[in-house]
Amino acid sequence: MKHLDFYRPVAYLTLALLLSATTHSAFAANTARGTVFNDSNNNGQLDKGEKGIMGVGVSNGREVVQTNRKGHYELPVADDTMIFVIKPSGWRVPQNENGISHFYYNHKPAGSQNENPKYPVISPTGPLPKAINFPLYKQKESNSFKMICFGDTQPRNQEEVDYISHDVIQELVGFDAAFGVTLGDVVFDNLDMLKPLERTVGTIGVPWYPVHGNHDVNARFHSEETSDETWEKLYGPTFYSFNYGKVHFITLDDIAWTTTKNNGKIKNSYHGELGEKQLEFIKNDLAFVGKEDLVVLMMHIPLTVVEDKAKLFELLEGRPNTFTVSAHWHRQSHFFMGEESGWKGEDKHHHLVHATVCGSWWSGAKDENGIPHTTMSDGGPNGYSIITFNDNDYSIRFKAARRQADHQMNIYAPEFIEGTKATETQVVVNVFAGSERSTVDMRIGESGKWVPMTQTTMIDPYYKALKEYEAKLPPEAGRKLPNARETDHIWTGNIPMNLKPGLHLINVRTTDMFGQTYTDQRSIRVN
Repeated sequence: MKHLDFYRPVAYLTLALLLSATTHSAFAANTARGTVFNDSNNNGQLDKGEKGIMGVGVSNGREVVQTNRKGHYELPVADDTMIFVIKPSGWRVPQNENGISHFYYNHKPAGSQNENPKYPVISPTGPLPKAINFPLYKQKESNSFKMICFGDTQPRNQEEVDYISHDVIQELVGFDAAFGVTLGDVVFDNLDMLKPLERTVGTIGVPWYPVHGNHDVNARFHSEETSDETWEKLYGPTFYSFNYGKVHFITLDDIAWTTTKNNGKIKNSYHGELGEKQLEFIKNDLAFVGKEDLVVLMMHIPLTVVEDKAKLFELLEGRPNTFTVSAHWHRQSHFFMGEESGWKGEDKHHHLVHATVCGSWWSGAKDENGIPHTTMSDGGPNGYSIITFNDNDYSIRFKAARRQADHQMNIYAPEFIEGTKATETQVVVNVFAGSERSTVDMRIGESGKWVPMTQTTMIDPYYKALKEYEAKLPPEAGRKLPNARETDHIWTGNIPMNLKPGLHLINVRTTDMFGQTYTDQRSIRVN
């Protein structure tokens, strides 16, 4: 029986022969069949003596079935169906040399119907194979592990890919994480940058899961089905799930495209929505996930503005351990969603809108290394997070790009004051990853009393000054920063005592919702 090999071995590869799919036979063309198996000889093909794996999820993007005791599955398919395996804990799927997983088979007999697509699209796959088999490989997985979390990387060109390399990637090479994720807008409309960025991120040396964003589409195509074809060719389904340790991860595609015609011109637009098919997949996927297990849903557009979020919350009802994370806004905020959003859990649902790797789209003046400071509109620096999982619990630590790990806030106060006016002097603190569940305290010197500060929604004063300065620059000075946005991760308070002349230290301490405490200080001169 002839086999279709999707990849051929290359030197130093982790690619191997990823899927084994045999040619068309008398089986019905509307049913996909195959085996999920332990690829003990690591050749990507189901060979005699290799055993199937029981209880592994396989999906067609709507239905989810589990393999039987011999590792077999069956699923209905149409002529444009992505069939994929749901990675179980303790196993890995094939990956290329950059850590990108290949866990799917794209059944598209006629291939792309788009003419002059500009970017790569799916070639005709031909008749449905007799068997679509998925190899898995055993690996050790601890119930305590770390995940690297990127918001929008979003390079326009190779220069900006290089910014990412020097600003973020270099300090992460060899980091002990189980895997990493990019929360959409992997690139900025230029899909030619997907592979160069993939190679750059691949130098970290961990498996990587990309999330689909609104700038990751082929904008020449004017339907949701066709605009994703380049992504599907390179990375497979735009929504899927996998397991690691005791955590179940669901990667969502919440970009809903609409197309309108006006005076003969076609215009694309989008909004946040999951849609009926994806919700059905989530429902069927969760049927095989324990009620006490931690379920983490990763998406691009913040859940707060996803139109059918209440339907998603219905599917999560009765699950005490859930967390969702997005990006897209190029600023950072924690939301705790309750009944007003359709959440009916005993505790409010935690949703994090994550900071971005590209900050404000690589805008602002360049530093001594030739990289824009790209401060976000909430006054926070660009960067990433390390999310640590322990069984069904999690904690998050934000890391500002190229700064020390304990750089978690900016403190603003006048350079000098009159001592008699100290108690009238306001101190402003921007805690980059702060939330309503954070506490922030201030004291003067090492012996002063800690005084609580007040969470205040406002524009970051440093960012406001940046925009005022930028307004005076000529157009050729470079790409302008976005307009300032009010943020809720700022705390304010007045100096708690009158001060003697001299130099004093303002000490600030913050403890986040995970019990992590950070401190910083700023000097102030008293006349």
